[in-house]
Amino acid sequence: MERFFKRKLSTDSSSLSNPGSSNARPIEVDEILANLQADPGLRTRMADYSPNIRDEIRRAYLQKGPCQPRSYKFPQTNQSGINRPFIAHWFDDHDWLEYSIAKDAAFCLHCYLFKSNFDQVGGDAFTGVGFNNWKKAKERFNLHIGPVGSVHNQAREVAYNLMHQTTHIETIVIKQTSQARTAYRTCLNASLKCTRYLLRQGLSFRGHDESAQSSNKGNYLELLQFLADHDEKVKAVVLENAPGNLKLIAPSIQKDLVNSCAKETIDLILSDVKDRYFSIMVDEARDVSIKEQMAMVLRYVNDKGQIIERFVGVQHVTDTTSSALKEAIDEFFSSANLSFFKLRGQGYDGASNMRGEFNGLKTKILREQPCAFYVHCFAHQLQLALVAVAKKNIDVNSFFTTANSLVNVVGASCKRRDALRAQYQEELVRAFEDDCLITGRGLNQERTLIRAGDTRWNSHYALQKKDQDIVSAMNLVKTCKENLQLMRDNEFEELVEQASSFCYKHDIIVPTMDEEYVIPGRSRRNAPMKTNYHRYRVEIFIHVIDGQLAELNDRFNEVSTELLTCLACLSPKNNFVAFDKRKLVRLAQFYPYDFSDRDLLMLEDQLGVYVHHMRSSSDFSQLEGISSLAEKMVEKGMHEIFPFVYLLLTLALVLPVATASVERAFSAMNIIKNPLRNRMGDQWLNDSLIVYIERDVFACIDNEIIMQRFQNMKTRRGQL
Repeated sequence: MERFFKRKLSTDSSSLSNPGSSNARPIEVDEILANLQADPGLRTRMADYSPNIRDEIRRAYLQKGPCQPRSYKFPQTNQSGINRPFIAHWFDDHDWLEYSIAKDAAFCLHCYLFKSNFDQVGGDAFTGVGFNNWKKAKERFNLHIGPVGSVHNQAREVAYNLMHQTTHIETIVIKQTSQARTAYRTCLNASLKCTRYLLRQGLSFRGHDESAQSSNKGNYLELLQFLADHDEKVKAVVLENAPGNLKLIAPSIQKDLVNSCAKETIDLILSDVKDRYFSIMVDEARDVSIKEQMAMVLRYVNDKGQIIERFVGVQHVTDTTSSALKEAIDEFFSSANLSFFKLRGQGYDGASNMRGEFNGLKTKILREQPCAFYVHCFAHQLQLALVAVAKKNIDVNSFFTTANSLVNVVGASCKRRDALRAQYQEELVRAFEDDCLITGRGLNQERTLIRAGDTRWNSHYALQKKDQDIVSAMNLVKTCKENLQLMRDNEFEELVEQASSFCYKHDIIVPTMDEEYVIPGRSRRNAPMKTNYHRYRVEIFIHVIDGQLAELNDRFNEVSTELLTCLACLSPKNNFVAFDKRKLVRLAQFYPYDFSDRDLLMLEDQLGVYVHHMRSSSDFSQLEGISSLAEKMVEKGMHEIFPFVYLLLTLALVLPVATASVERAFSAMNIIKNPLRNRMGDQWLNDSLIVYIERDVFACIDNEIIMQRFQNMKTRRGQL
């Protein structure tokens, strides 16, 4: 039997679950590095990690930097009769200082990482339990630093040496020549160029056969060979011309390069978020390997007053309960040094099969941050309202069931598909001869039957725009209701004409509307007397539209709530006709963390001057939405003159409207993780998706920055 089955090696299960096991496999090391706890009060002790991976963990923490939640509202503790909080500007005085939100205590990054290397001198106030005597904070910080030879200063020196390879023992022993350094830099730069191209295009790296005899070694090696063939300098230092232990083509090297690209992209995104208010949009979907993946997008307003939505990662969630989802979001916030204190909105896919769990998640986040308003994702709610009612009608439901059956019958047969294509070609020729063929990009292409679905991108209209604001979305929902009512009252005859024209064209029998309606297969004896006109207009057309209008009113009952009514007063449309000072002050009261009583008084004073200036300025007379208003205020410097009004605009703009950005991430996931790459690891998938989706951000990152991060991830044989 051993000829056919490889014997499974016995492995101690405890060594796999314990991060301190020296037998940890590389895949487990990747998981540990990907899930490092950012909060210093919740971290695993450095001594509990395996000695073989401690340096990698230390590098990861040093690359992230200390946990300094500057925008967090630090709680006050009564000390000596005075309420004292942690002071954020202490971070400016001490670059090693960290703060734990979980423990409300201060810690030292360098001592946490390296104190275990020295004899245990002193207590563990800054490494274990944390320090929180804010009355004596400055005194204790200086005491912790100590003289030149103190444990803290020794740990700081070791941290510097670890991140600068010129001081490593390996570097001192090897002492590479300047020529070797130049060759290594050229080789690494060429490898990074290949990585950049493959990530931007969403292509695979590895090949089925990467041996020297293979005619197709995979995209990475083939692209590297292409670069070598067209650049003599690259050819001289890569592949067979590179040292045997420094070719930079191993899978682990490829993963490190991709991870470096992803981390630099995320760092650049988070540096743009800074201390701004933001909202989160979360959705879930199954990938090709039947794993539940949760994607997250941040929505914020940048320095130019523009609405920005950025994809920040996808995470495999084995448990889809609200508690598990909240924990996953907490982990991301912790790793990215984001604070719930700046969270002002949350949006989830109302069509998701985890809708109930997302409702629980919404509630949990609201408990932690009451100002993180939950707003319906309008595009999905609108689509759901229309589809849900249509499915309740027996005739409409039966029609789409029959249509889907037809798609299955035609799509399952090559002969039927060929017959469909032939007929379509005949129609195109006939239309061309009659000079009635409509031409344009994407038209008249060979295609098959399209399956009817609940959601189609072309049915979402403008609601799925990234820069859509909530006030404009409310107006679009109102327009949808008005159009449905107009269709109900006046457009049935036009619909009958269009349907009849289609039927005549395709030799389909059209019933006479004035004739008596006969139920197929039923006796006329006891059947109710009604005409075809009554049947199609009243029982189907009007019945479905009335149900859709009622469903829209039910789903969008929030449109009439006080919050959204107040938001509408920010609209600059028709020269600020919707402006209402009282309602805007009331809107500010929904954000008690952002507007104190004194701020509310100043806001009220600003609003009177603001609306007069806006109405008298030609620069603001033609604006249509609050997104364009915010951009124009920044452009003209009005955001500094009316800071509280601009803050209201910002808070309104960050409220999520649709989860289109998250859904596009899942579309990208189907490109990255396709059936041929169905065994892709979670970290590899996350890194690839970040760079692929946010390629415009990635394009702004210089190769030198990525190479430095790559070098600092671990000790490398080559030196830059």
